[in-house]
Amino acid sequence: MMLPIYADDRLIASIDADRDGPRVRYDEDWRAAADAFPISLSMPLATAVHDGDVAVPWLMNLLPEGEPLRAMTRAIGISRDDILGLIAQTGRDLAGALTIGSPRVGERPDYRRVAEPRNLERIIAELPARPFLVGEDGVSMSLAGAQEKLSVGLVEGQIAIPVNGAPSTHILKPGNPRLPDSVQNEALCMVLARRAGLNVAPVTTGLAGARGYLLVDRYDRAIDGGAVRRLHQEDFCQATGRPPVAKYEHNHSGAKGPSLAEMFALVRTHMTARDINRLLDAVIFNIAIGNVDSHAKNYSIRLAPRRVELAPLYDLMSGLDWPNITQNHAQDIGGQRRGRNIHGRHWRRLAEDCGLSRPGVIRRVDQLTTRLLAELDGAAEEVAAMPAGAGCMLPTFNASIRDRANAVRTHARREGDEIEAEPLEPAEEHRTYGDVSGD
Repeated sequence: MMLPIYADDRLIASIDADRDGPRVRYDEDWRAAADAFPISLSMPLATAVHDGDVAVPWLMNLLPEGEPLRAMTRAIGISRDDILGLIAQTGRDLAGALTIGSPRVGERPDYRRVAEPRNLERIIAELPARPFLVGEDGVSMSLAGAQEKLSVGLVEGQIAIPVNGAPSTHILKPGNPRLPDSVQNEALCMVLARRAGLNVAPVTTGLAGARGYLLVDRYDRAIDGGAVRRLHQEDFCQATGRPPVAKYEHNHSGAKGPSLAEMFALVRTHMTARDINRLLDAVIFNIAIGNVDSHAKNYSIRLAPRRVELAPLYDLMSGLDWPNITQNHAQDIGGQRRGRNIHGRHWRRLAEDCGLSRPGVIRRVDQLTTRLLAELDGAAEEVAAMPAGAGCMLPTFNASIRDRANAVRTHARREGDEIEAEPLEPAEEHRTYGDVSGD
């Protein structure tokens, strides 16, 4: 089996598979092009062929996880182990700049408008059984992750479904009844990050009948004169050659997930001091809001010719107010994973592990949490004014984030009493937002 890989209409590589497994082979003209970029930092252009040990994890990270993946395989009748078969069916609108699979001759990329709110409500209701509208004529798309979501376009302000390989511009994330007001929670965290000075994907909320949703601008898309252009990106699992099951630092997959030290080392190797500071801010922010699901797939990298940089933040949520959500963070902070137990000594150990200035890290924790606290009420007001409204839990989310950010700032300012570390939860018992919601 052979699948071509395109950037726009240019052939850049192919996926070749035989009994020894799949390989990614770069096109020689692409390798020589002045505007070439690598498919992944784990597959540099200097090497023409990359074997399955890096190609397979990279491909796996293009597909959904958990129940969305199971529903996708049921809907199209392809085994979840048939990675190339799944990619061939869904590879025309993926995360990043690439499309995988041969173009369909005679088809014109287009957008199918969703004219009525009730139609969008029906589409949202059907997502658990038909992730990404798999099987619908002309629709071929996939997004990574364990949450229900849908790639959409905006045509004259109206939500539309990309067909025949048209690039999506936004990600629609429905609210989940098992995580009350998840739309307001994520909107609050995203808006708060922006107001605190972090680079973050723009968001708003919406209503489709009785269903609320979050609408996120895709940072891997650009609008040029009305035309949509894809921008390449990958997540930290892809960049480090990990399968999606190893997205948490501590897991029982057999492959240890990326630690913050490894993530900072990757940034230091390929990016600038500005990106190191941006990654540090993201880590501090996630601890301060109680985002326990900030795993390696929720940090991404944009890849352009002669330039690599951290992508804007996305998938920011606070897990402080829903039951049955682990309070262990996705990576250690100086050997501690419980946000309420992270003290100055842990931030200093993190600095040592990651090659950062110990006083500089403590100072940045203080500065960022102070700004976060100053912007929190304004962020909540901004979310309440969005189309989906405040919901019932927005004040609760606000109060819990304020308490946690205050605690993080206070603990960082002093060493604090030595406390006995709470036992870590076994990785297989972690229940994060996707586990509880089933999305």
